[in-house]
Amino acid sequence: MGDQHRAEPVSNIENNLKTLRIAKGLSQGELAEFAQITRQAVCAIEGNHYLPTTAVALRLAGVLGYRVEDLFSLRATGEIITGEFISEPEQADEFQHSIRVKVARIEDRYVVRAVRALGELLAYTVPADGLLIENNDRNNPSPKLQVQLLRDRRIIEQQIAVAGCDPAVFLAGEYLRRYKETATVTGWNMGSSAALEALKRREVHMAGLHIVDEKTGESNIPYLRKHLHGDNYLIVTFAAWEEGLIVRHGNPKNIRRIEDLGREHVTLINREKGAGARYLLDQQLEREGLRRAQVRGYDLIADSHFQVARRIVEGQADVGIGVRSAANLYGLDFIPLQQSRYDLVIPKTFLAAHPSIGNLLDAIVSRQFRTEIEALGGYDTSETGKIQQLRP
Repeated sequence: MGDQHRAEPVSNIENNLKTLRIAKGLSQGELAEFAQITRQAVCAIEGNHYLPTTAVALRLAGVLGYRVEDLFSLRATGEIITGEFISEPEQADEFQHSIRVKVARIEDRYVVRAVRALGELLAYTVPADGLLIENNDRNNPSPKLQVQLLRDRRIIEQQIAVAGCDPAVFLAGEYLRRYKETATVTGWNMGSSAALEALKRREVHMAGLHIVDEKTGESNIPYLRKHLHGDNYLIVTFAAWEEGLIVRHGNPKNIRRIEDLGREHVTLINREKGAGARYLLDQQLEREGLRRAQVRGYDLIADSHFQVARRIVEGQADVGIGVRSAANLYGLDFIPLQQSRYDLVIPKTFLAAHPSIGNLLDAIVSRQFRTEIEALGGYDTSETGKIQQLRP
């Protein structure tokens, strides 16, 4: 307990206040006036004579237009840990020295994934937690590899790893920081069934899914009852969202319903097997009596809602199954098919072991967060935070 409340030595802090102040063209006096502190305080902070309080750091960041961690951050420790490397299929036969990784502490082990698995955009915006140390023993390949940390291990251990396909999880992570400055969320894009399996293997802290049962029309719970054993999981609603057909702006091929996917000159972009959007498509095709072989592009795969939309914008496909928010982001048209609930599945033991998870649940039920994701389009947050009963 004493370690948790011990003051952080100034020598452990990377202080960028002076550099960023000068870049903004402000004198120490001007910054002090805007931040409502004394010039002597600014001088002392820049000279690393003392650390600002949270309130002062927030004022300084607000004046300069940066985040607090841009001004003050923990220096890389260089600590080496051993973790279980979770590789993507294309990485299975490849190891690259100094590969950038994200690290999550899950129960009693560290789980490590390559930052590049986040995708081409996030790989350049999400900072790495460390670098893999090359395994030189080619005769003894092992998923257990060493990582040289670039950040303080105590901060890394507050991160929450989420598997799923709702990109709003990163926005939720930013709101989490308002409750706990050092906690963050890393979202690993996976279809619903893959996310749940990753959770069952204890590779992430929570899984998000949206699978509507064809017989009952109920979201997620019928599927979870088949694939989860026991009553050791908490099911919390993140939001409901609209799913449907994403088509080009102006809908030049006049695609209005599922049966139009069988037309000769219409090309589909599909999602991977196990994705909630793929389940919806297959249900709709069967309902209309369309065979998969009749749908041009059924085997063309995109691995996220955004990638579906991007492929359509780029002209590689005419239509795909996705969510309205993805269509809105890319300026595409949207034909709704159903509303489904996106739920988060969390092992109950994680709630006590990882306090940041409780902070995240508090963040998503806040009025500000719910208002913002509804502004993305296609989201309904009226049940956000509601506990869904897994067992009858």
